Amino acid sequence: MTRDKTIQIVELEREFIERKIKELIEKIGVIPIANKQIMPFGWRKAAKGRTVWRIVEEVISQNLEKYANDLGFEDIKPASSEVGVYDFEFILENHSKSFVNIKSSVIDGKRNKDDISKGEGLIQFFSENPDSNLYVATFLIAFNSDMQIELKDCIVFPVSWIPDVYINPSNNANLQSADYKKIEKAEKRTNEEFFEVLKREMVIAEEKRKKKKNKVE
Repeated sequence: MTRDKTIQIVELEREFIERKIKELIEKIGVIPIANKQIMPFGWRKAAKGRTVWRIVEEVISQNLEKYANDLGFEDIKPASSEVGVYDFEFILENHSKSFVNIKSSVIDGKRNKDDISKGEGLIQFFSENPDSNLYVATFLIAFNSDMQIELKDCIVFPVSWIPDVYINPSNNANLQSADYKKIEKAEKRTNEEFFEVLKREMVIAEEKRKKKKNKVE
């Protein structure tokens, strides 16, 4: 298969998954977390994505499984491990497999370099699944004044297309990115091309880690 054809397949797959997840958002609606009776002063410090994400993630997960066929997927299987690089295996109607890592982001939040996955885990994934696509599906959430969480949107981004590939040497060698929610900034690569970039960045991170360790010693 030519490089252009490979990129085109990812483009179409990305658009399909994103469109279907947005349909799921409509099905879910708002997610009640509390009320003004038990939290009379509102969200306060709890208005952070990580505070409620585990509950929101479970809501998304259960509804993905429930509506898999209605959304046009042959099947959606949760990952067997919670520490891997993906949360779900999406089986499309043409029997092809895609893998999706779901994350949250507070809408209109600051631009930060966020953890995507552990670098070693990504090395293993792309070694074992060179022809499968891995996506980050970022749910943009809002903290409503009525103490409900609202899923406002979802951005599906191929991990291989992340433009600002960076392995943090002092943070478990995690792949980090600030631009994984901006599809217009995507650097369209094949998995093979991304794998080479990833390996190079892993080497750079390891060299930085060793230099830092030597300075301390």
